[in-house]
Amino acid sequence: MNQEATTDVSRPDVSVLIVNYNVKDYLLQCLRSLEASNSGIDVEIIVVDNNSQDSSVADLTPMFPHVTWISLQENVGFGRGNNRGLTECRGRYVLFLNPDTIVGQDTLATMVRFMDERPDVGIAGCKVLNPDGSFQVACRRGLPTPWVSFCKLFGLQSLFPTSPLFARYNLTYLPIDATYEVDALIGAFMISRPEVLRTLEGFDPAYFMYGEDVDLCYRIQTLGLKVMYVHTTSIVHYKGESTKRSSINEIRVFYDAMEIFARKHFGSSFIFITLLKLGIVFRGLLARTLRKRVEIATWVADIICINIALLVATALRFDGPFGFPAYAYPVVQVVVSGVLTLSLIAVGEYVEYRPTVRRSIVGLLFTFFVLSSLTYFFKEFAFSRGVVLMTIGFSAILFAITRAGLSFFDMPRNARKKRILLIGINEHTARMIEELQRAEHRHAEIVGVVATSPFTVDRFCGIPVVGDMSYLSRILGVTNAQEVVLTDASVSRERAMDLMIASSTFRVRFHMATEYDDIVTARIINDVAGIEPTVAIPPLMRFRNRFVKRSVDIGISIIVLTLGLPVIALSSGRDGLRQWIDVFLGSRSIVGLFPDGKHRTSGKTGLTGLVQISNPGALSPQTIMHLNDYYVDSYTIALDVEIFLKHILRRNRG
Repeated sequence: MNQEATTDVSRPDVSVLIVNYNVKDYLLQCLRSLEASNSGIDVEIIVVDNNSQDSSVADLTPMFPHVTWISLQENVGFGRGNNRGLTECRGRYVLFLNPDTIVGQDTLATMVRFMDERPDVGIAGCKVLNPDGSFQVACRRGLPTPWVSFCKLFGLQSLFPTSPLFARYNLTYLPIDATYEVDALIGAFMISRPEVLRTLEGFDPAYFMYGEDVDLCYRIQTLGLKVMYVHTTSIVHYKGESTKRSSINEIRVFYDAMEIFARKHFGSSFIFITLLKLGIVFRGLLARTLRKRVEIATWVADIICINIALLVATALRFDGPFGFPAYAYPVVQVVVSGVLTLSLIAVGEYVEYRPTVRRSIVGLLFTFFVLSSLTYFFKEFAFSRGVVLMTIGFSAILFAITRAGLSFFDMPRNARKKRILLIGINEHTARMIEELQRAEHRHAEIVGVVATSPFTVDRFCGIPVVGDMSYLSRILGVTNAQEVVLTDASVSRERAMDLMIASSTFRVRFHMATEYDDIVTARIINDVAGIEPTVAIPPLMRFRNRFVKRSVDIGISIIVLTLGLPVIALSSGRDGLRQWIDVFLGSRSIVGLFPDGKHRTSGKTGLTGLVQISNPGALSPQTIMHLNDYYVDSYTIALDVEIFLKHILRRNRG
C-alpha cells in the first residue's frame, strides 16, 4: 500500500492541514516556516479559518496564493475544522499542524521518511519545544484512564514526575531524546495516513477543543496501528494562542473533554466521573488559593499572632500562659480567632484590599469592643478585661511586624517590572502608551492592548492587541498583568465595575484614566488610603456587605419557613412560599432591586426595596432605574433596615 502511494507522482507527499482562529500573526510565521522546510518533498497547505475576526484570510491570502483557504461562518472547534479540511487533502500523508507553531527545516522530510519506513505506524508526532527552548511535556502522553486522570487532577504527577505509577499522563519518567511508542500525541503536530483517517471518519465532533487528539490516537490503536513519538526533529509551539483570543474557558473545556473521553471509552463509571468532577473543583480551588496566597498567609499569621499575644497577656496577668480555668480551653482561642477574623473582614482586610497596618488596627479595636461586650453576657468567661486589652496591644505590634515581613518576602514580585494592560484603541491609549514608555520604561511593561469590541488589528502603537474586553479574565490569567487602565471613555462606569467584579480573583488594580497624570494620582491615593479613586466596586458588591446581607437573608428565611410557615401559607399562598424559598437558596434577597430590564451583576431582585415601597406601577421606567442605581451605589446595612421597616409599616397601613 505504501509503495504504491510512493510511486503516485500526482499526489503531494504531505498535506499540511491548519485550523486557524484569530492568530494571524502566528499563522504568518507558521506558513513562512513551512515554505522554508520543504527539503525536496512535495507539500500542499490547507488552512481552515474558524470565522476569525482579525482578517486572517483577507490579509494572508495575497501573500500565500498557493495555500488552499477554507473560510467557515462560525467557530466549529478544532476537530470539526480539521474534518472539513480533510475533504480537500490529496497528500500521501496528512499533517495536523497548529497555526501557533514553527516547523524546523528538516521536520516535514524527517516525518515523511519515518512514516515511509514504518507502515505499522498509524500516527506520529515529533519533539515539541516551548518558545524558550524547553521541552513541552504535553507532546506525548499516556491514555487518560481513571487512575491516570486521578493522578493528573489531584497533583500526584507533579509530586512524583519520575514515577511510572503516578506520572503516566505526561510520561515525564521517559527520556526526551528517544523514539518510542506512546498512547497519545498533542494535536499541535500529528502526521497520519489519509486512509486511516477516512476509516475512522476523522476527529470525533463531540469534542470542541482538547481531547479529540487523544481520542483519535486511541481509535487508531484499536485498528492495530502504533502511535509513535519521534525525537529526531522538533517544532516550536506557542501554546494556547487561539484560546487567549477567544471567550473559551480552556480549563473548563479541557476537563469537559476528559469527561467525554471517559464516558465514551470507559463507560459511565459513577465513581470515576465523581472523582473527575471533584478533581476539577480541587484544581479550581487550588488556583484561587494561589492567587490569594498573600491574603491567606496574612490571615494565618494574624491567627497565630493573636493567640501568642493572648498567651503572653495571660502569663503576665496570672501564673502562666494557661491561667484561665480548664473549661475555658479551647473555647477562648476559637472565639478570639473567630471574632478577629470577622472584624478584619468587616474593615476590608483579606478580601477587599491588600492587608495594611492601618486597617488591621481598626479591626483590632473592633475585636476589643466585641470581646469586651461578650464578657457581659457570658460571665463565666469574664476572667480579665486587662488580658483582653493587653492581647489587643501585643497583637497590634505583632501585626505590624508580620505585615512588614510579608511585604519584604513579596518584594521580589513588586520589584519586577509592573505589568500593565490597557483597554481601548483610541488616541488616549496612544498617548498613554507614549507617556508610560517615556516615564516608566525602567520599571513598567505594557503587556498588551485590549479592544472594547471585535478588532481587526494585531498591534497598536507597537503593542500587541491581545483580545477584546469580553474575555478580560482570560487575558489577565495569561498576561499576569498587575494594573489595568481603561482609557476608553465610552465604557460606562457600571461596565467597568462589572469587569472588576468578574476579575476579582486576580491581584490587579483597575484605573479609569485617559491621561497619565490620572494614573499617578490614583496610585498615590491607593497607596495611602487603600482605595481606588477612578473606579471602585459598588458598596452592594463589597464582600463584607454581601456576607452580612446573605447571612441575614438565610437567618430570616429559615425562621419564616419554619416558625412562620403557617402564616406565609395562609397570607401569601404558594407564590409567597416560593419567594421565601428563593431567598433561602440565594436567587432573591429580602431587600433588593426591582426588575428594570437593565443587565446588572451587582444585585438580586428583592421581596421589597426602594422601588417596591414606592408603588412601582406609578413610576416611570427611568425612575425605577435611577432608584435601583441609587440602591447599588449607596448601599448600607442601615438602608436595608430602613427599607424593611417602611415596608412593614406601609403594609400594616394597608
